[in-house]
Amino acid sequence: MARIIGIDIGGTGIKAAIVDVDNGEIVSEKIKVGTPDGAKPADVADVIYDMVEQLDPQGSLPIGACFPAVIVNEVALSAANVDKSWIGTNVGTLFETRTGRKVHVVNDADAAGFAEVKFGSARGVAGLVLVTTLGTGIGSALIYDGTLLPNSELGHINLPGYRWRTAEQLAANSARIKGRLSWTKWAGRLQVYYSTLEKLFSPQLFVVGGGVSKEFENFLPLLELNTPIIPAQHFNNAGILGAAALAQFND
Repeated sequence: MARIIGIDIGGTGIKAAIVDVDNGEIVSEKIKVGTPDGAKPADVADVIYDMVEQLDPQGSLPIGACFPAVIVNEVALSAANVDKSWIGTNVGTLFETRTGRKVHVVNDADAAGFAEVKFGSARGVAGLVLVTTLGTGIGSALIYDGTLLPNSELGHINLPGYRWRTAEQLAANSARIKGRLSWTKWAGRLQVYYSTLEKLFSPQLFVVGGGVSKEFENFLPLLELNTPIIPAQHFNNAGILGAAALAQFND
């Protein structure tokens, strides 16, 4: 059994657990703590150290972490809901230095998407799978025949017919809540978004994640697409599972 510590770092909370990356099962308690005020690199690294030592005291299990930023070669090129000092930081090196363990870092939406292909709703689907997470913003992941194409950031594309505002400004779940949109009204915006993605990418499958996907029956049946579109399976565990699995893949 290959075991890796998966860590999902967000702007408000950090979650961690030990994952059996052979079958995608969490094999420890799942720890969740609040993100330190300001979410500065050194403070977050301290929290990561404490969580890892709680899960694997004085051990040597490697770490797979996902982070709300564009990540290229372990370096954060953006910072969403965390301190701007992360930009330019080698997140992998920071965490390795603090924990004394091997660390692999990826974008949070990429981790969630990979989890659905590896262990969830899109398991066994050949060709291009496009996973989106509908939350405060819109995250995306492109996986082709099981290989992740990182940092797609498809929540930031402009949508025609809406004065070319971005997809997440119009169609994130936060936009639905803020605008007090009915499911039907929101589905109209999602229709434009997914039709645009369908035209651009011709995927084999859309997978919709984020907390609102638990209520998929209220909006997914309202969409008319040529591509099948289904809800995610792993919800709040997807980041942990995907980060751990990608760490194994990177080994």
